[in-house]
Amino acid sequence: MSQGLPGVASARWWGAVRITLVLLWLLGAATTWWTAPRQGDYDRAGADVAAGRVVAYQWGGRWEVDRSPPWFGSATLSASGSHGPLFAWRTPDGRVHWTDTDRFAEVTTTGAVEQESYSGPGAVGIAQELRAAGLEHRAGDLDASVSVLGGTGVLLAVVALVVVVTGPAPVRGTRWYWFWLIFLSPYGLGLLLWTARERPWSRSAAAVAARNPTYPRDRGVLGFGFGILASVLLGGVLLILHDVLGDGWVPRPDG
Repeated sequence: MSQGLPGVASARWWGAVRITLVLLWLLGAATTWWTAPRQGDYDRAGADVAAGRVVAYQWGGRWEVDRSPPWFGSATLSASGSHGPLFAWRTPDGRVHWTDTDRFAEVTTTGAVEQESYSGPGAVGIAQELRAAGLEHRAGDLDASVSVLGGTGVLLAVVALVVVVTGPAPVRGTRWYWFWLIFLSPYGLGLLLWTARERPWSRSAAAVAARNPTYPRDRGVLGFGFGILASVLLGGVLLILHDVLGDGWVPRPDG
């Protein structure tokens, strides 16, 4: 396997790749956070509809969250037998909001829509407001960021795989160690750790390799275990932060 190019040119090339990887990760993470569905109340939904601030909307019964690699999870609103009870909408700033239409203070049904198609009077009320505002045609897919997140995640995964398999031999862990840690750690955190601690990114790792070629390396099974453990621990931490900070800072539609 390749050991990389010597000299300053090689160091600059690897440095450019490192910066690109981190910037792409930041792009994916920021887009994921910004566009993640956030819960709002029934009145907020009605106000946005009445003001025409609904770019797209969708009805569903429950949220399904996919956090599989390449790391930037997405939440999908799964359809039920009728429209509702969950109503989700995207505003012009790219953010997605949702509300449970079964939770409302007061609503008046006028017969403007077929009530049998909706899960309850709350959903009927929102549907009436959508028709009155002329927004019925905006029903559809909410996730405008899928292509950005998907492309960013795939590019990061491909570059990471190529460097791990064919790049300079790692020092602190074996290739299998970093493979499992990168691809199993949630939100691509393993990739950040790899670019911070391992060759060809880390000067300290390069120094270790030059000083002690037989330096003991972490094995693949350890990377696999750390990746699974990181997923479990981070899931618990996010649940706690969601309860403490709220949906605005730690959105979890499945929480």
